[in-house]
Amino acid sequence: MVNLKEKKILIVDDEREIRIMIEKFLRKEGFFRIFTADDCTSALSFFNTDRPDIVILDVMLPDGDGFSLLSSIRQFSDLPVLFLSARGEDEDRLLGLGLGADDYIVKPFLPRELILRLMAILKRVYTSPVKEQLSVFQLGNRTINLESAIVQSNREQKEFPLTAKEHAILVKLYENKGKIVTSDALCQAAWGDDSYGYENTLMVHIRRIREKIELDPSKPIHLLTVRGLGYKLLLKERD
Repeated sequence: MVNLKEKKILIVDDEREIRIMIEKFLRKEGFFRIFTADDCTSALSFFNTDRPDIVILDVMLPDGDGFSLLSSIRQFSDLPVLFLSARGEDEDRLLGLGLGADDYIVKPFLPRELILRLMAILKRVYTSPVKEQLSVFQLGNRTINLESAIVQSNREQKEFPLTAKEHAILVKLYENKGKIVTSDALCQAAWGDDSYGYENTLMVHIRRIREKIELDPSKPIHLLTVRGLGYKLLLKERD
């Protein structure tokens, strides 16, 4: 069984007090492989020598911002990222999630909330709820492997990794393939009990999933919107 408390956590924040506070609380909860960085440069240099299992990332950094840093990380890694920022505007939150972040917490925050959200991400990413025999299926010229969270384009021979949120949503849709899955149920699958108010964010993730599994994301034939209700995953193309 996977021990989530053994996962490596990289905290990237330019405020020393915040880094110390987060690390102290994480250690109190049993985490012990904790690393810190105070800017984009030192965070990226960390990846040259090691690989964290999750990053807690501030948006405002002295030599750039967390959004550009996440874009750089996504060039070589699909590890989960949790934004922790004083910038709480919807545009910032949607931008971060649209870039592939797994969650976005606004400062000031409750340390307990951070732990709960962190654990929720780790559970989704590192403990698979999908049975192996059900984890690989075809959608047109795409092969979806839920075991490895990879979408493979058989035509172009390209691979598209799924983020933790995309994976959770696609798992829920696949478990109910051919049936309508409500937006509430998908938010619950991706964000757990703290899923209220994530409908707009869900739409961002649905769009990103379509970009990976659909031949023409603007005219989806597999991941369909059921207006007013939710979404439906069809494994066979419609006539």
